[in-house]
Amino acid sequence: MKVLSLAFASLLGALAASAVAHAESGALSVAAVNQNKASLAGQTVKATGKVVKVNNGIMGRNFVHVQDGTGDAGNNNLIVTSRQTAKVGEQVSVSGVVVLNRDFGSGYSYPLLIEEASINPAP
Repeated sequence: MKVLSLAFASLLGALAASAVAHAESGALSVAAVNQNKASLAGQTVKATGKVVKVNNGIMGRNFVHVQDGTGDAGNNNLIVTSRQTAKVGEQVSVSGVVVLNRDFGSGYSYPLLIEEASINPAP
């Protein structure tokens, strides 16, 4: 039980640190972008996180998946399209336009994308 309590306390500390980092940078958390996507549609948003997957050169753009430890299985990931790219494991700051229900055809359909994004090393 004590080990579980320590693990839970560690998780809470990590989430709090993530929230502070987002607030200081003006960035939204990954979960917040997902949860508020309808009101953010068409707006430019900024988020920071760790690159967990990269698919380069698809349909003239790179698809970069970013997570920051917030959210659950349904809202813990942002897919960013950009001419820039990043490497898996890098901490990045992304800024781009929120686009909903983007269908590229051929099975490439996304309920939420951050498009035309700039990708930079996170501060």
